[in-house]
Amino acid sequence: MIEQALTPRKRMRSTLGLKLDPTRPILGLHDLIMADLEFDFHAHPRGQLAYASSGIIKVYTDNGCWIVPPSQAVWIPGEMNHSIIPEVRAEIRHLFVDPSCLERFPNQCSVVEVSPLLRELILRVADFGDEYEADSPASRICSVILDELQALKPSLLHLPLANDRRLQRVIQAMTEKPEAETGLAYWAQYVGASERTLSRLFVKETGMSFQQWRKQLLLHEAIDQLGRGESVLNVALELGYSSPSAFVAMFKKALGKTPGQYFKDTVS
Repeated sequence: MIEQALTPRKRMRSTLGLKLDPTRPILGLHDLIMADLEFDFHAHPRGQLAYASSGIIKVYTDNGCWIVPPSQAVWIPGEMNHSIIPEVRAEIRHLFVDPSCLERFPNQCSVVEVSPLLRELILRVADFGDEYEADSPASRICSVILDELQALKPSLLHLPLANDRRLQRVIQAMTEKPEAETGLAYWAQYVGASERTLSRLFVKETGMSFQQWRKQLLLHEAIDQLGRGESVLNVALELGYSSPSAFVAMFKKALGKTPGQYFKDTVS
């Protein structure tokens, strides 16, 4: 088992050093990471599945942000620049998939649902490290994991970012104060664009309308705060909902479960 509480720069050196070896298609890493560390952007030749067995993490790429609670994991393709940031103290299990297997998997970053079987396999293989023998029990478990990974279902917890500088300014300001009920007209004036132009930019750059993107931002913030132990009442009020029931309705519509059901499943 490889287990470390790491600084950002040490983390870069350790993971970039994972060797390529088709006879060991998956290498495991086990990190214990303190909250509020900011990891430098980096990439690996191996694809990476990051799973927080406890805590909540956020993953940033050039194209967006993904929030990852313990019921889910994030798939990061090989050679993709990314940064993993824990929102609270997090225990993270990483699976690094050799490039010889990557044609089976998506070439885009995505959050995926983790089945109970895959969860147990991830916890097991992260203890194998990088020294297991070919045709060993560890190797056979890795073969099962490769099959399980191909059946993963995407989650809805993606918050796309933007390349346009005007839209970047809007997104940054909205992210800093997600509870603000500021409309598109205000943000258009804020960046010196028409409402129509800003509306088009949201769709073009993020694939979402302004309102859809704001709802996704609120969902991210809700999961973040609930994961830190805040009550549904406090989160609903903090994010500007008229009542806890309105907040719960939004949450269930987005994720198919109430907050209580959702977070119960993450620890079951």
